[in-house]
Amino acid sequence: MRSYGQYCSIARALDVVGDRWTLLIVRELLLRGPCRFTDLKNGLPGVAANLLSTRLKELEAAGLITREDAPPPVATALYALSESGLELEPVLKALGLWGLRFMTVERPDDAFQAQWLAYAPAWFTTDADPDAPPAVIQLVAHDESAVIELRGGQVHTRLGRAADADLVLDGPPRAVLGLLGGMLDVERAGRLGLVIRGRRDLLKRLRPFVQDPARTQDQAVQ
Repeated sequence: MRSYGQYCSIARALDVVGDRWTLLIVRELLLRGPCRFTDLKNGLPGVAANLLSTRLKELEAAGLITREDAPPPVATALYALSESGLELEPVLKALGLWGLRFMTVERPDDAFQAQWLAYAPAWFTTDADPDAPPAVIQLVAHDESAVIELRGGQVHTRLGRAADADLVLDGPPRAVLGLLGGMLDVERAGRLGLVIRGRRDLLKRLRPFVQDPARTQDQAVQ
């Protein structure tokens, strides 16, 4: 692990988490909980096994993750975030919210996984009508599925499909996440291939933290 060699808390933090793949490993452990090495490898398309092993050792040495041998039938090491590692959650939320402005372009070779579809609504939206009855929204993007449940004034998400959704958003990741993140309005998301079925009024209830689609319009590929 290289160091910037600066007596500065930002530099010291980047000494620990600033290397490539490090924060994405933290992301996966936040979203999935304790993981096997193979789980992390599958959740990080493009990472080499030897580099992942190196990053895990560095994170363990820095006290951000723990490694424990799981009992049978798992019979392998499980990696989990330590208390110090869990404290990075608001950092990743802030970084992800800031990064929404760069999500207007979906590159053809971009990987996409279901857990990334699920965390975005939980982190980047709020229930604008907390006193309303519970509602269920089904998300489908590139054959990946996630469910949003609005209840008690909170936004809950999980992987999979709902038996009886009140609203379905089905389309390319850029269209689905662009609408949820406030980067696209309904009309522009529709032009990108988003299909909306069911109660459209729930889109007003599921309010993105970013509410000005025009702010990123000049970056979008029409």
